[in-house]
Amino acid sequence: MDQSSAAPTVERVDARHRYEILVGGERAGLTAYRDRGEQRVFFHTEIDEAHAGQGLAGQLVEYALTDVRALGKRIVPVCPYVAKFLKKHEEFADITDEVTPEILSWLDDQHG
Repeated sequence: MDQSSAAPTVERVDARHRYEILVGGERAGLTAYRDRGEQRVFFHTEIDEAHAGQGLAGQLVEYALTDVRALGKRIVPVCPYVAKFLKKHEEFADITDEVTPEILSWLDDQHG
């Protein structure tokens, strides 16, 4: 099967604290998070070079944020890509929390 004809799929991988986007069954990218109470703090998004420029990051992040809403959590966009996405997608504004120094410090401790 031609890989480009396979529709990308996104899945949440709780054990690894991330959402992954798959193209033709292969991981093409991910957005990583940590949970802080009711907040899901997104801190890193990446798409593999081979899949750059295909709009996958947008699909991935939209799925992830929609999932956060379904889970009754809130979004904290530490990741620059997620922050940029949210500026264009105001439908998530009601569940988005500001990035604060306290959250950044907490995130550093998580990665310690």
